[in-house]
Amino acid sequence: MEQIKKMEKTNSKRLVTTALFAAMTCVATMIIKFPTPTFGYIHIGDCFVLLSGVILGPYTGALAAGIGSMLADMFAGYLSFAPATLIVKALTAFAAGLLFRITKKAFHTKRSRYAAVAIGGFIGETIMVIGYFLYEAGVAAFGGGGFTAAALAAGITASAAGIPFNIVQGVSGILLSIILLPLLAKIPDVREWMG
Repeated sequence: MEQIKKMEKTNSKRLVTTALFAAMTCVATMIIKFPTPTFGYIHIGDCFVLLSGVILGPYTGALAAGIGSMLADMFAGYLSFAPATLIVKALTAFAAGLLFRITKKAFHTKRSRYAAVAIGGFIGETIMVIGYFLYEAGVAAFGGGGFTAAALAAGITASAAGIPFNIVQGVSGILLSIILLPLLAKIPDVREWMG
């Protein structure tokens, strides 16, 4: 009976923490943002996308990151991006969380956390850049008359302009994650969840 109560308490903590990470991702995405010439914006929400995957694990982290980022798009008036954001940010957190765990085990040192976050973050953010590029190219091609060769070429050209801004956002997310992780790792439950 005691063990069941302990499991219920742990599951409740994880559920609340997952919701908290979704909320932090949403707020960080919406509050601190810098508009870009491509009608998008650079934000610090990717820090929490990566930390969701690292701390909560690939599956739960993907859920928190995807939902939090999607809500930010919905609340900020980028509704057309919400479905893509759900998928792209969930995949970003999933990759970061999975690679964090694999890399951390391979190095076996306390400092390996930073390398693991950087490696997981790099792959995760690469997925983000490619995912948004493909989505924007498809939407632009569709809006430009369908999926003809000319419309696809125009869509690819138009969406390529957003790549540098997404790279800046991704690098910022990785750096902020590396800075915040030691602070969050002082929390016993966070340390336990990270392995």
